[in-house]
Amino acid sequence: MTGALTLSPDQADAHDRIADALRGMGVDIDAAVLLPPTEGKSSVLAVMGKAGSGKTMLLAQLVTALKEAGVEIVSGDYEGKRRKDRRTLAILAPTNKAASVLRLRGVQATTIHRILYTPVYDPQYEKLADWLNGEGKGERPEVPGMTEAAMDRALQFFKSHASIPAALAAAGLRGSDFITGWKRREEPLDIGFIDESSMLEDRQFDDLREIFSTLVLFGDPAQLAPVGQSGTMVFERLPAPAQLQLSRIHRQEADSPILDLAHALADPALSFEDFERMVQEAARRDERVVWAERVESDLMARSPVLVWRNATRIRLITAFRAAHGAPETELLPGEPLICDGIELPLKHRKKRIDLEARGLIKGAQVIYLGAGRKSGFSRLHVLGAEEPQLSAASIVKIEKPDDEEPFIPFAATMGAAFIHGAAVTIHKAQGSQWSDVQVFAPDLYAAARMGRMEAGIPLWKRLAYVAITRAETRLLWVVRNRLSRPTGPLGVEDLRVGAAPLALEAED
Repeated sequence: MTGALTLSPDQADAHDRIADALRGMGVDIDAAVLLPPTEGKSSVLAVMGKAGSGKTMLLAQLVTALKEAGVEIVSGDYEGKRRKDRRTLAILAPTNKAASVLRLRGVQATTIHRILYTPVYDPQYEKLADWLNGEGKGERPEVPGMTEAAMDRALQFFKSHASIPAALAAAGLRGSDFITGWKRREEPLDIGFIDESSMLEDRQFDDLREIFSTLVLFGDPAQLAPVGQSGTMVFERLPAPAQLQLSRIHRQEADSPILDLAHALADPALSFEDFERMVQEAARRDERVVWAERVESDLMARSPVLVWRNATRIRLITAFRAAHGAPETELLPGEPLICDGIELPLKHRKKRIDLEARGLIKGAQVIYLGAGRKSGFSRLHVLGAEEPQLSAASIVKIEKPDDEEPFIPFAATMGAAFIHGAAVTIHKAQGSQWSDVQVFAPDLYAAARMGRMEAGIPLWKRLAYVAITRAETRLLWVVRNRLSRPTGPLGVEDLRVGAAPLALEAED
């Protein structure tokens, strides 16, 4: 078995089942033998397990084994010359947030959308991309306007991050310099690993089955199912032999109180009141669990409070801004935002490419750095991006209780749209991870009192499970509708200063 890490018995069994399926598709990861793909054959498997069961660890092990066998990784950023006999692997997630979690763990993941829609490169920069990708016999190409120093920067960056667009950006190029557009993928792909597949919609699953001959889904059946799917997930409808179960807990220390609480929710007899007593007892024993009488406003600047109800989200954001003395019509440097999409007409296609190439896509977490040089522009820091700092025309929606969603008056008429990120719903938090997580318990109590069910499980338990498992290090269970005073003003000193910022300019 490939890899330095030792797999548990259930992981090893899943590994062997997947290896057998891959062998049947012409990819032998044990013998490192690759055969050309066979037309008409297909295979779908699902690795299912709760938080901490080792799904991501197994995925990473399989990726390593496939790479060692000679399988090429397809990222969606750039694809080199196609060979009939090549075998490929794409590691995908339904959202950019979920993909970024994998990338932070060293797995070259991308989004499903980025695989379905591929970039079209300008021919002169395509040569540069081939060189960075290890093609073209290693000969450094000649690209008009590109200095040797710029190409060295691009190569060094690519060796560290394995991203063609980010490497070219590090060399001083904008996305619209080398990407001329996007097209719906026509050519089929080979092997696809789908992480966070509990978030996978039926339509996305159908699209993926059309593209990939081999699919392996990695998902948690205890998560929240996509809206409109009656509480069921795509992997739950696969035949039983295709469902591989993981049960042993691996993620955190064996005595992790956070995971203990998450898995306690599986008890059908557990009431909300009993669960809160468990949280309180865990907080007495271990500093990784905190019984909090109020929301910590300091944490909200970088880690949102997780809530169920949208009204709660708006109230907490309003309280957070009031605590920091934020004016109604302005943002303070250091306020957190979440990208809600790019609102640009078709003629501004190049500007959209520039922003997306820098990681500013829907769902991206952003910190406001200050006003841009032009009216309506904002300087922003995109959390988790390789080159995080940019300037963009911004439309910021600050929602208020009992009011319609007003725009900040100085916002641009079009550009990148944002909502405030000091609090988010648990549904939107799926796929994300934070070191410290605050869960607003009064919302979950309201869900428990309503008695709502999802796929035979009380909704409050599913909500609590998702919220708790977003915490990597510390869980704060907030039991009162109160907000602590900030210990200091908002700031941006903790953010890494990036290279020369990208400016989104208005077109005539």
